[in-house]
Order: sequence, then C-alpha cells, then structure tokens
Amino acid sequence: MGGVWWWVHARSTQEVLETFAEVEVVTRPDAIEQADSDLPEVDIDEPTLPPGLDGLRAKRDTQRDLPGFGALANKNIAHLRRHWDGDGGEPTAYLMEVDSDGRRLRQVELAQDGTALKSGPDDWPFNPPSVDLFDPEWADKVIHPAEFEAAWLRARHVDSEQ
Repeated sequence: MGGVWWWVHARSTQEVLETFAEVEVVTRPDAIEQADSDLPEVDIDEPTLPPGLDGLRAKRDTQRDLPGFGALANKNIAHLRRHWDGDGGEPTAYLMEVDSDGRRLRQVELAQDGTALKSGPDDWPFNPPSVDLFDPEWADKVIHPAEFEAAWLRARHVDSEQ
C-alpha cells in the first residue's frame, strides 16, 4: 500500500507513537536498510512539520485529553470488537486479536445471520497495522479473550465450504 515516509528523530519509539496518530514505527534493521535514504528528516520537537505529519500530530493532540487515550498501548495482545455498517452491506461485527503494534493476528467476522468466518495473516494479501493502540476510540471496544476464543472455535475458516 502507499504511505508517506519520514526519518523522524525522537528519543524513543514510544515518543513517536504518543506524538503522531496512525503511524507505524519501523525498527527492523532489514526494513530500515530497504527504506529510501532520501526520505525527509524531521525532528519530533520541530514546531512546524511537513504536510501530512503535521495533521497526524494535530490528531494525536486532540486525542490526548480524551478518556481512553493510550489504554491499549502497553498490551501485548488486545481483543476487540468493531461493528461495521458501511458500504451498503449487512451490518457485521469483527472480532480482532491484535498484537502490540496494532496488526491483526486473527479475526472473526460475525454476520447478522449467525455466520462466523475466521481468518488469519495467511488469508490476507497484506496486514498493515489496523489499530492505533493510543487512539481512545478503541478503549470501549475491548472484549474478554474468552469471548474471542469462543467465537474463533465456532467459526469456520473463510475458505471452507461449510
């Protein structure tokens, strides 16, 4: 997928995640080696940031004072329920298990008719971070791991016939 990239100078990964909404901090040496060395460099403390990054800081500034800000930030695994009514289709609930960087590990799609489909990373063409764990929007979507596991066990695999 696309995205906008910068080299951000900061004191820690945590500081970047606390300062900018909806970002991924790449720290794997192989990914850094593959990155474009001509990316713009930005210091996290600069008062004026490039277009795009400035909006992500403004969004995070707005979120910071809301209840639930950062509630999921230190979790190794989070289990979440997200309702989806979009695109004119049937309303659906997605139960997600996400890791500490917001990437889905497993997912159960629950349709209104009771159909439950499960999928994992091998079923998805790509798996970018889909959950900003600092975003207070996610704090009230947390479910108990047992609820996720029960749904996972009763769901059929997305590719199975029945």
